[in-house]
Parts: sequence; structure tokens; C-alpha cells
Amino acid sequence: MKIAVIGSGAWGTALAICLCKNGHEVTLWTRSAEKAEQMKKSGYNPRLKGVKLPPQLNVSDDCSCASGCRLVVIASPSFAIREICRLVAPYVDEDAVMVSVTKGIEEGTLLRMSQIVQEEVHRPVVALTGPSHAEELAVGMPTGCVAASENQKDAELVQDAFMSDYFRVYTNPDIVGAELGGALKNVIALCVGVTDGMGYGDNIKAMLITRGMTEMARLGVSMGANWETFAGLTGIGDLIVTCTSQHSRNRRAGILIGKGRSTADAMAEVGAAVEGYYASKAAWELAKMKGVDMPIINAAYAVLYKNIPTRQVVEILLNRSRKAESEDTGWN
Repeated sequence: MKIAVIGSGAWGTALAICLCKNGHEVTLWTRSAEKAEQMKKSGYNPRLKGVKLPPQLNVSDDCSCASGCRLVVIASPSFAIREICRLVAPYVDEDAVMVSVTKGIEEGTLLRMSQIVQEEVHRPVVALTGPSHAEELAVGMPTGCVAASENQKDAELVQDAFMSDYFRVYTNPDIVGAELGGALKNVIALCVGVTDGMGYGDNIKAMLITRGMTEMARLGVSMGANWETFAGLTGIGDLIVTCTSQHSRNRRAGILIGKGRSTADAMAEVGAAVEGYYASKAAWELAKMKGVDMPIINAAYAVLYKNIPTRQVVEILLNRSRKAESEDTGWN
């Protein structure tokens, strides 16, 4: 089928490569005419070093490339997604299905990415999300993701388009849980990176991952998600890979902050969107709105937006009042 991938970052490019290998007619859109020309001439995207672009991949800086496409994949950073959707919306066909592959929560509105795409483009939206690093998918390493949508046919359309012998795609009707998992895990991964940068070991990492998962599920359920979604690829799966991988921008930024660098310096050195920074504020606001206890999210917000020293925040986390691990202890 004819497909446009809107956004030429590492993830958008990796997905475009995957779709080309599956035999689709694919155009990768980039905002910069200079970058488009560079990719055409060199056959490479500087965001994916060493990965050759398929010769059949079209590259364009013209939003009209979305015209006539059955699928339009939105792969821009979360802070730019609304603007990008407004640019492309006039060219999207009536029977097109949008695919949101960005992980985040919009500041101010607290909307999930698929909600923004729906609001701006007025087409069905499927969220494609899960534990997936562009650097691995682009070279054909085995990867698993989830196509989440309330509409089964739309989810299966996306599943069929992307699935290959190295990219396994599942479907899930719980788009709320799938997207929240993808957004919130970035915050936890940033926190894990901070403790790595501070010189702490594996024990606190395990605690942050497991208790972070509890917080993610707790907020998700309060917003209508199914708790089982957080036990799957878009929950614990995505959380594990982002908290432990050398490819994780959120973890790398956290390491720099843990070593004493400012948030701004850390994000600048990473050199790409650190989605956990933006998601931490939105998650903190959602937790307050829903009355959900999220101490790790609160800690991230304190470090990133209130400039509270990291060691002080860790001490506050560890010295909170005593609690049972589960709210349902089974004790009389």
C-alpha cells in the first residue's frame, strides 16, 4: 500500500525502512529541504549512522506526500506533533488511517498523542508502540510492538502493514493503557539514569522499575485503562528496555543529571528529544488531577522542574512513611 511517514528522526526512518522491506510504496517526509536532498544524495540519514536507506524509499519535504496514502504515520517529537498534524491534515485522504508512533503527553492539554492526531486530522488513529529502539529495528533485529486501537480492523490493518519476519506486531483494544505506558516509562527511565549517574547500583534500579510500574498502572486504571496492558509489551516491556539500554535517550540524560549536570545541559548533550522531561510534568499534573499517589513521578518533577538536588530527592523517596507493598494485603 502507499504509506507516508511524517518525521525523519531515527524512529520514523527505521519504520520507513521496515515498511519498504515489506514491499510498500513509502515516502519519508522531513521538514528540511536541505536534509531531504542530503538523504537522497548520500543514501543515509545522519540520525541512523551506518544504516543504508533502501533505494526505493522516497524522501520529500512536501507535506502533499500524504495524499493518496492508506496509512499516514506520524513520527514527530511530542512537542511538535500538533503543529506537524496541522501541516499534513489538508492532504490526508478520507479513507486514510493515521498511525501515531510518538510517546508522550501534551503539556497543558494533558492529551495522549493519538488524541492530538485525531483532534487535528479527524481520521481514525492507531497507536503503534512498545519496546523498540530505532537502531535495532533499522538493521533487522527482532522487535515486538503493539498496534492499539478501539477499532479492531484498523489495528489489524497496521499490524499487517508492519509485521515481518523480524518485526512482530500484536493488537490491543486498550489504546489508553498502551499510550500511557509508552509515555510514563520515559519518566521512570530518566529516574533510573539519575541513580546510575549518582553511582548507585542495581538494587535501586530494580526498585524504581517495579515501583514505577505500579505507579504507571495506578494512573492508567484511574484513566480507564486495563491494568493487564501494563503487564505487556507497552508496559513492563517498554519500561525494561528504556531503563536498561545504552540506546535510551532518557536514561542517558538522567545519567548526566545524576552526575551533576543541569537538565538543560543534559538534554542538549543527548541531542535528541528527551520525552521523559516533557512527560514528567504532564504525569505530575495528571496524578494531582486524578488524586493518584505517584512518589517517583513527584521525585522526577522535583528534580527536573524545581531544581531540587538529586540526593535530597532520593532521601525523601526512601524515608516516606511505611507502607505495605500491595494495597490488598490479605491480612485481617
